[in-house]
Amino acid sequence: MAAPILEVDPVHPNPRHIQRALQILENGGLIAYPTDTYFGIGCDLGNRRAIERLYALKGRDRRKPFSFLCPDLSDVAKYAHVSNFAYRTMKQLTPGAFTFVLEATRAVPDMMMTKQREVGIRVPDAPVARALARGLGRPIVTTSATDAESEVLVDARDIKERLGHGLDLILDAGVQQNEPSTVISLIGDRIEVLREGKGQL
Repeated sequence: MAAPILEVDPVHPNPRHIQRALQILENGGLIAYPTDTYFGIGCDLGNRRAIERLYALKGRDRRKPFSFLCPDLSDVAKYAHVSNFAYRTMKQLTPGAFTFVLEATRAVPDMMMTKQREVGIRVPDAPVARALARGLGRPIVTTSATDAESEVLVDARDIKERLGHGLDLILDAGVQQNEPSTVISLIGDRIEVLREGKGQL
């Protein structure tokens, strides 16, 4: 059965709607939700089975871990080694459309980091996504809503049609823009742009 669509206000989401999504995340579910770039598809970082479901839904190579999002900068240090340089850089760019590549801490599941023990972390400028991560108390594994042909899905109805079989809820805040985050490595205390995207340095 395809996932239901729940309309949410992108700036001031109804707490009841957030609570419904949180219950699904806590029970190992997958949801689609608005971010400041693509529609995201996500699950609880602490639920291995949910992460497995996400890999299967996306048909993604296990050697290419997903990134995850935190509600604010203070949470990042639990999951990544943040030097003074990295902290200063991130402070200027968060919340925003950036994914930061950092060295992972032991709090990150092995399946969520590269062989080099690196992770991608976001603090999005998106009230719904941050409310979910804050309410969950753990980061949300996140990936863009794309179909089997890698087409980016910008409308909740398209997500329901093509991915709804693998989702438990779709939070619809209107059509999302088709623009990825800018990916920046902060490893070794230098800024290296790995992918150009929406975020402007």
